[in-house]
Amino acid sequence: MIDIQLFFQETKQLKRTSDIEEIRAVINNPRVTIWVDLEEPSIEEDLVLEEVFGFHPLTIEDARETRNHPKIELYPGYLFFIVHGVKTETNSYNFVTKELDGFLGPNYVVTYHMEKFSSIDNVKLLVENSPMLMEKGADHLLHQILDRVVDLYIPVVEDFQEEIGELEDRIVAMTGHNGEILSEVMDLKRSVGRLIRISSKQSAVLYRLAHGEFSLIGDHQLPFFRDVYDHLQRAALLAENYRDLVNGLMDIHFSVTATKTNEVMKLLAIFSAIMLPLSVIAGIYGMNVRLPDAENGDAFWHVIIGMGLFVIILLGYFFRKGWILPNVWKRNIETTRRLSSKSDRLEDEGDY
Repeated sequence: MIDIQLFFQETKQLKRTSDIEEIRAVINNPRVTIWVDLEEPSIEEDLVLEEVFGFHPLTIEDARETRNHPKIELYPGYLFFIVHGVKTETNSYNFVTKELDGFLGPNYVVTYHMEKFSSIDNVKLLVENSPMLMEKGADHLLHQILDRVVDLYIPVVEDFQEEIGELEDRIVAMTGHNGEILSEVMDLKRSVGRLIRISSKQSAVLYRLAHGEFSLIGDHQLPFFRDVYDHLQRAALLAENYRDLVNGLMDIHFSVTATKTNEVMKLLAIFSAIMLPLSVIAGIYGMNVRLPDAENGDAFWHVIIGMGLFVIILLGYFFRKGWILPNVWKRNIETTRRLSSKSDRLEDEGDY
């Protein structure tokens, strides 16, 4: 589909058409601003790049491809650029982008994309409601497009922060190894990596546009492009910070898993420590030899009571050391200290 918008500076009129021949009539007229949007173009519509604008074959080949990194190149009479927009189905666990190719000339902007861009549709609606937007020139129109493409990065980047915080809470609350959470962390890590790669390369493109490297960008438009660059740079810096946070999630996950494993090992060790002396006593009295008090009819119960007292003593010792129910022991100590402190304060008040 081809969508052509022509703004005539002299009459202040906007004309919208799909007739390629109308481009030929005004392409060399500096008083006409042209915007050609090609969305999933047909073979006939695709020929406008070569037959009407005469773009270099390499740029046309890049435009037709959909797996290019962001870049910008200067050719005689025009700029060719590739940027990436965020897909609507993107989330923090699956960061995906779509490619937008474009050409900027003295009085025209050509956008070429194989997928629908809401940012392009928003600018079209803006131009329809305020045609004077195109009066400011092709470079200002390009700024409007790139500004909306970049603005869609910010909600996605903010979503990363929320997901990282939620995952951190879930990891801390784990009761054991959780492969599902680990899988989510890995998905999040891959998405952050893709975000960093795309935003860093795209930042380089916008930096060149925003710092006066190309004469096709007027000096009066440079502050607007610098604003777009600052927004994307913010997203890129946040992505770098999120990479460190996600790596921290991995460390927290392994630490929590190791801590839970140590808790299990500690309980097993305590159980073994209790059972070992009982096994020794039972083994000694189970030998087929005469032992002290063996003739006493109550010897069996004496041994059982002794073993029970031994278990109680060991459990008390472990509890006091904080090896069993450490939070309860700590809370009891804090309660005792608080009551003692309150009692001392009351006694001091009584002295007065």
